[in-house]
Amino acid sequence: MTRRALLVGIDTYQAFRPLAGCVNDVAALLPLLSRNEDNSRNFYCQTLANVQRGVTRDELRQGVTRLLAPGAEVALLYAACHGVDRNGTVVLATSDGTRESPGIAITEILDAAAAKGVGEVLIILDCCLSGSAGVVPQLGSDASVLRTGLAMLTATRGDQLAGESTDGRGVFSTMLCGALAGGAADVRGNVSIGGLYAYLSECFGVWDQSPQLKANVTREIIIRRSRPAVPVEDLYELPDLFVTPEYELPLDPSYEPLAEPQHEEHQRVFGLLQRARAAKLVEPVGTDHLYFAAMESKPCRLTPLGRHYRLLAARDLL
Repeated sequence: MTRRALLVGIDTYQAFRPLAGCVNDVAALLPLLSRNEDNSRNFYCQTLANVQRGVTRDELRQGVTRLLAPGAEVALLYAACHGVDRNGTVVLATSDGTRESPGIAITEILDAAAAKGVGEVLIILDCCLSGSAGVVPQLGSDASVLRTGLAMLTATRGDQLAGESTDGRGVFSTMLCGALAGGAADVRGNVSIGGLYAYLSECFGVWDQSPQLKANVTREIIIRRSRPAVPVEDLYELPDLFVTPEYELPLDPSYEPLAEPQHEEHQRVFGLLQRARAAKLVEPVGTDHLYFAAMESKPCRLTPLGRHYRLLAARDLL
């Protein structure tokens, strides 16, 4: 699958105060989006981020055009910059922008995304007022107006400012890096757009900036793959071990690794159960630890999350 990403960070402006974290944020995100945790290729990334020279309107427009050109199945635009409101539409300010014409309106980018042949488009904005993208025509109250396959994750509501930390980073983008590094991963190690939002929304209190997600997608969009909490081959064994979702698997001391005589199959299964326990898929019954469940010949069972993954495995949906 061909995946492109354009990472934009603009700290320098002619008409607006300088920022301190946007270029740094691009530098931090680049390795996370370029490669998955196992070092396999993720997105083919290009950056527009220069502390001294900045990024002009023409450079940003050309970059977006190239990003959305036919040939990619997934295109991701990340932009960290000033966000300026003009007639209810957020404008991404560029280094050569003026107060009257700050840069490129998000509506222009959404129009380009709707017209191009890229299957799925992801837009992540770390800028002030970025949530006002929700009031442009493409994102009206009727969700079907947003083209299928487009998702937008913003750092703030339309009436909020995006914060920078004292160490030269955007607050939202710092949390975003933590999410991509595995904090937002599911049991299989997949970091999806929905997982990103769930993680990020928990990072801010009720008095803080509030990340927003707007999407019209028909399937899960994976942003990055990190180390799985449970290998997929273990997940596929769940229907065999737990013959029904409510089944309680009996354990005994032969499952314990130090038990004598050694029972290799039971000990292999016990290792699988311990990994599933760490991922909150399995729980012991009548005790707090799997070790004591085995030593006391008590059973274990699937948690609600474990029953979910058992169902996926049984239906070959992993």
